[in-house]
Amino acid sequence: MKARGLESVADKFTLGYVGSALTGHEQKTGMLVVPYLRPAGGPHAAATVRFRCIADACVKDDEGNYLAPTRKENHSSHSKWYGKYWGLPGDIPRLYNTRALLTPSPFIVITEGEFDAQVWESVGVPAIAYQGTSAWRDHFIPPLLGFETIYIIADGDAPGMEAAEKLAASLPNAKVIVLGDGHDSNSFLHEYGAAALRERIGL
Repeated sequence: MKARGLESVADKFTLGYVGSALTGHEQKTGMLVVPYLRPAGGPHAAATVRFRCIADACVKDDEGNYLAPTRKENHSSHSKWYGKYWGLPGDIPRLYNTRALLTPSPFIVITEGEFDAQVWESVGVPAIAYQGTSAWRDHFIPPLLGFETIYIIADGDAPGMEAAEKLAASLPNAKVIVLGDGHDSNSFLHEYGAAALRERIGL
């Protein structure tokens, strides 16, 4: 989280680490824990959790430096069995950081991926995330219709643009924000800073 510049919000999102695992979950040992907190359930009530690979072989280069946020991580060694994220068995797609939906704001940001939502929250902008294009569900739409503007953040590549435009077509109050130059929210923050990131949505 420090390498990504997100240590200031790690506690806010109550991120954890699997140092030891319960029986049947041993394969999650050493993974980051990303809780999906429930707004109505108190500060630590979670609807579910996801596990994120942070194995050195996947997230660091040969010199031991973290690849993210400026370089792509390499999770290919285990992608045959699972990607960089694991959910709980039988879990369903959910929106991340739904507490942001209760923020008194005329706008909200939507990103693809939990880290990018954390990035926007770290610069004072309410943000939610979905787990990927195949995980978007129509019932996510109604809670968003009350906002004046929804900023959909497009990663700076063709798949990112395509996903953002597809999502925007289902939201009449949406605007697609292109970060450009191959950037996602995290790499953009790292290179240009908080003020520049906020300026991308006119703040």
